[in-house]
Amino acid sequence: MKTLETRATWRRSLAWLALLGSVFYSSYGLSNYWASQKIDVPSFVFDWERHTPFLAWTIFPYWSLNLFYALSLFVVRTQHELKRHVLRLLSAQFISVTCFVLFPLQYSFTAPEVSGAPALLFNALRDFDKPFNQAPSLHISLAIIMWDLYRRLVRSPYLRAFVHIWTALICVSVLTTYQHHFIDVPTGALVGVLCVWLWPLEQTKSMFQSWHRTQEPKRITLGLRYALAALVSALLACWFKGAGLWLLWPSVSLGLVALNYLALDVHGFQINHLGRMKWAAQVLFAPYLLAARLNQFLWTRRLRLSHPVLTRVSVGRLPTYQQWRSLNRPTLVSLAAEMAIPKHCTPAHCSPCLDLICPSLLQIQQAASYIDKSLLGDTRNVHVCCALGFSRSIITVLYWLVSRQHMKDVPTALALIEANVSKVVLSEQQLATLHFYLSQSDD
Repeated sequence: MKTLETRATWRRSLAWLALLGSVFYSSYGLSNYWASQKIDVPSFVFDWERHTPFLAWTIFPYWSLNLFYALSLFVVRTQHELKRHVLRLLSAQFISVTCFVLFPLQYSFTAPEVSGAPALLFNALRDFDKPFNQAPSLHISLAIIMWDLYRRLVRSPYLRAFVHIWTALICVSVLTTYQHHFIDVPTGALVGVLCVWLWPLEQTKSMFQSWHRTQEPKRITLGLRYALAALVSALLACWFKGAGLWLLWPSVSLGLVALNYLALDVHGFQINHLGRMKWAAQVLFAPYLLAARLNQFLWTRRLRLSHPVLTRVSVGRLPTYQQWRSLNRPTLVSLAAEMAIPKHCTPAHCSPCLDLICPSLLQIQQAASYIDKSLLGDTRNVHVCCALGFSRSIITVLYWLVSRQHMKDVPTALALIEANVSKVVLSEQQLATLHFYLSQSDD
């Protein structure tokens, strides 16, 4: 009997290990040599870092990453996972080495003398790893990538706890072995998370496969606005320096949102049909997601959470878990690509659509099907929602009322909704698009 996925073979894994090893040592060594030839390589260090303790024993978790790296290529389960995992490793290597060449930094602390077993590992490290190749820490990037792989493979809660704790030790060890300054840690983590986001291990499209440049004027306008906001945030980070460098996180987040509007569409948010967002997307988009939640609160704090439209069907904003309970636990049908459905809100369905953009015909038909299936398959009420409950959810319910409930026409359905809903925000273009969708459905 054939399996659905081709199993990874040890020969292929061994070949990839040989290739990755040669790429790693050659590129890492060349960037080290490049920096060593420069007359004045700067350091970036905060004053408080001088109180960082030197812990010789942490060289063991530091070096253990090499073992996890090599082993990772043999524990993956399928050829697809192996390919994506390799692409993650190569991407982290490429991004990091590029940064090492363009913005070389060096470590500025002097480590004390070490004796005993740790001394052997420290001496081996110093023979290869010069005090350059700092930000982003490739060690941290690889630790993030390894953690994401190994946490998937283990089922025992004790082994999973070990993976979490040991990964934390590896990350701390870059500071306590005097190999990296603090700035290298968050930048290295960012690269690692970015690589996990770029290359999902699941059988889904990578971000490169999802790339399709939009021709829609409104999406281009919104994308360019987010790109400008990302640039302003990056400039402010460089201007303030110090703690202001944390503004680089919002700049990356806004830049990725811009990419979603310009080319990646909803795939960039990595939210599935159950409304769950992958952890890497949650980290990368965290500043934007926080702003979206704040925006939701400011716009809807004085409005009702749910507005009944027909028996068992209501429309409104995406609720929190406590708000969902207050609504008597309805089935949620969400149109929000930028907001995950709270974990314990089940049953739930999601047909994600970008904010301020009219859902596509496929998205709106999928959401309408979710409404029908939920009404037939359960006795719960159905709450159709988006971030604010003003637009995406409204146009979906309009489509459902006319196409599935056989309401006379859009004006009749809209009058029903406006009689029950506190705020409706639909443009003439959205209504024209809805009329076109309904004509397509009739055909």
